[in-house]
Amino acid sequence: MLFGKNGRKDDLVVRRARVLDPTEGLDTVCDVRVDGGTIAELGTSLDANGHRVIDGAGLVLAPAFVDPHVHLRVPGREDEETLASGTAAAAAGGYCVILAMPNTDPVVDSAAVLGSLIEDAQSQAEIPVGFLAAITRGQEGAELTEMAELADQGAAGFTDDGRPVVAPGLMRRALQYHGITGRRLALHCEEPTLSGSGQMHEGTVSAELGFTGYPSVAESLMVERDLSLAAYEGQPLHLLHLSARESVAALRSAQAEGVVATGEVTPHHLCLTDEAVRTLDPNLKMNPPLRSEQDRAALVEGLRDGTIGAVATDHAPHARHEKEVPFEAAPFGVTGLETAFSALYTNLVEPGQLPLETLLERMSAGPARIYGLEPPRIAVGAPANLVLLDTAATWRVDEGGFRSRSANSWLLGQTLEGRVRMTVAAGKVVYEA
Repeated sequence: MLFGKNGRKDDLVVRRARVLDPTEGLDTVCDVRVDGGTIAELGTSLDANGHRVIDGAGLVLAPAFVDPHVHLRVPGREDEETLASGTAAAAAGGYCVILAMPNTDPVVDSAAVLGSLIEDAQSQAEIPVGFLAAITRGQEGAELTEMAELADQGAAGFTDDGRPVVAPGLMRRALQYHGITGRRLALHCEEPTLSGSGQMHEGTVSAELGFTGYPSVAESLMVERDLSLAAYEGQPLHLLHLSARESVAALRSAQAEGVVATGEVTPHHLCLTDEAVRTLDPNLKMNPPLRSEQDRAALVEGLRDGTIGAVATDHAPHARHEKEVPFEAAPFGVTGLETAFSALYTNLVEPGQLPLETLLERMSAGPARIYGLEPPRIAVGAPANLVLLDTAATWRVDEGGFRSRSANSWLLGQTLEGRVRMTVAAGKVVYEA
């Protein structure tokens, strides 16, 4: 399910870092030794034995991050992102694994297209990548893909992200296929006759700016439908990029009733509201849109209490000329791989809205578990998937520092707290600052 370059694993000793792994119940200052890409020992004054020594004093060593929602634009829009640039950007953001969406050109809806991507990843991807395949052919919502064949080929899951599966009967059949493939369905929940040509959240700000509104009920109505279908079929599902408080409430209720349902939320929905759109910055245009403060607060609470199990960037690169247009003409989507931790540390952890331990779990073990991946952990015998964080650092976001090919970030020009200093993925150092 995961594919990337093979190569020599590293030998390291990270000394005197605060080792913080919420899943393992670990929070202590100690050394961590990595032998041949595997965590070999935790302790004090460990013998380096010729290993490279990293001074971690004053830094936090945590399990590296997993991003379950990334647009790599391959195949078809290599001017916006490539396997090499997208995975390099992920490494710079502290990620050891990413999952790529299938809304490419051509769509990842056949074993041939998926197989080509897997082959390319094995020579180009800087960190391991999993590829989700489409639920319907061409993501057109009319006919299911050969889901069993795609699962056998190596698909990490199935989604029509960017488009909802509108027909309830088709959605039901897709859920039934989980019993055959064992792969999670990840759903973009949008009722298109309600969202229509909406440019931003429907509310006071949209009315004042004169933009067509995209109401929150367009999301929550489809969330409720898909949760009902999952309950009826007794099959699991995952809800992509939640934005509305009604969606969080529906997910919480379904979980309480025993439905195996999970959800994710993006940094921009956790940090911003539709008030930000008053700047008319096209980099603040995304689908689903930024919503009200009440929605944002509900998303934070859902992340805190575990209703929402994962942070996902929904990294969506766009060419410069596509975003350098008036807000209403710009495409939806923003980048996020290289800024996610810092944005959330600055806007949620530092102000006391979310514990650091919770953020780290939701960016690492949480998303891994949703897709049946081995969670990154700091334990003897585990593969070295580590991120070294400098929570005292401040830095300014500018496009010259991005490894991504695109710079459509909502954070350009802002100063953030907390920075990734090193990433180890699959036993290899893949990023250092």
